[in-house]
Amino acid sequence: MQIVFMNRLSRISGVDQEVFAQLWIGEEEGVWSLGWRDFSGGEETQEHLWYAGGSWNEMLCVYRHELAVKMGDGYRPLIDGVFHEEDGLTGRNQEQLRLQYYSEYNGNEAIYEELCAWRRSRASSERKAPYILASNRLLRLISTFLPHTPEELLQIPGVGEGKAAQYGTDWLAITSTAAREHSFPLNWVHQEIEEDSFVSWLYKQKEVKYKKQLERLRLRRILLQGIENGLGLEQLKVNSGVNRRELIETVEELEREGYCVEKLIEVELKNVPQNEQEAIWNAYAEVGDLFLKPVLHKVYGEDFSAAEGLDSYYERLRLIRIRFRREQAPKVGMATSF
Repeated sequence: MQIVFMNRLSRISGVDQEVFAQLWIGEEEGVWSLGWRDFSGGEETQEHLWYAGGSWNEMLCVYRHELAVKMGDGYRPLIDGVFHEEDGLTGRNQEQLRLQYYSEYNGNEAIYEELCAWRRSRASSERKAPYILASNRLLRLISTFLPHTPEELLQIPGVGEGKAAQYGTDWLAITSTAAREHSFPLNWVHQEIEEDSFVSWLYKQKEVKYKKQLERLRLRRILLQGIENGLGLEQLKVNSGVNRRELIETVEELEREGYCVEKLIEVELKNVPQNEQEAIWNAYAEVGDLFLKPVLHKVYGEDFSAAEGLDSYYERLRLIRIRFRREQAPKVGMATSF
């Protein structure tokens, strides 16, 4: 095996005792290997094989995720830039992340719960998903720094003029009377943070990010292999552990990227009458393919309901929409492998 990349990492363990490790990537006849070696007292003690396979992309996802875990645990590399990606963190982003980090450990729980209660009530009255109004992260920030004025509220990352105009009065009614130890502007936060703990927290955020990327990559591989083998959504659901709606969303992504998903569409639509499929197609041509509900009403009627629910009907609408959009798009070659 040829070693194509290697890096040395270290961390402090116990009372000022430094421990070392080695991270390596190797290749042999198209098979990539990724591993981690622990050292103690200058001697190799244990080796962990993180990945062995033919996909560079999957190996890189595993590499980034596992490395983020190790660096979150305190390991630091001899060679910087170990994630092999552009570091898009500007000074402004860094400061916003410091505020987020501080808010996770210093929030006012009573105010946070009050803000969450407000969000549930407002989301219900506006018939919106709660996260559209405000994310948990944003409510944490507001409950930690407790703005008392509109000008202070606008200093919270994630609060723009639009959100401040919509919800600022409600938020300030909750936060403006709360006692606080610090004031605005928030440039004091930097001095309150222990730098090494903050850096470890940053790597924990990377760990979550790379884990999601890895799960997404593996889901796509399972889907493509399953589609090629003629599997339907129910079997793909079993194989992947993902619900049918997320599977179809991923199938739509694959189609947009040029992968061939027609085998799955044929399997899922084989029991749908041809005249029903044609009616759905014609409805897309008449009312457009952006929204599904108008097409559902056009084909099945405004008051249509089904004892088993509408999920299966929306599934067939989305699958036929894939075909419809493919037909409308310029003809290009379709990829068949991942």
